[in-house]
Amino acid sequence: MISDDDLFRLAIFLGSVAMLLIVLYHFLEVNAKDDSQSPLSTSSTTATDKKIPVGADPVGFSPAAAISARGSFMAVGLI
Repeated sequence: MISDDDLFRLAIFLGSVAMLLIVLYHFLEVNAKDDSQSPLSTSSTTATDKKIPVGADPVGFSPAAAISARGSFMAVGLI
């Protein structure tokens, strides 16, 4: 039968292996070369460019600021 100490060492070992595999996966994913050329990736705009309204300051833009500029929370129906 397995003792408590053996079970503890097994749990520590398997947890450590899982964390190393997660770190290895992320390292490989970040450094992978992307060879596919989709029509969306060739355009000069990114997804974040499309989400920020025209004329808004990208650094100071926040959804809360956009709502407060339109009116109070009661007028928008959030509360």
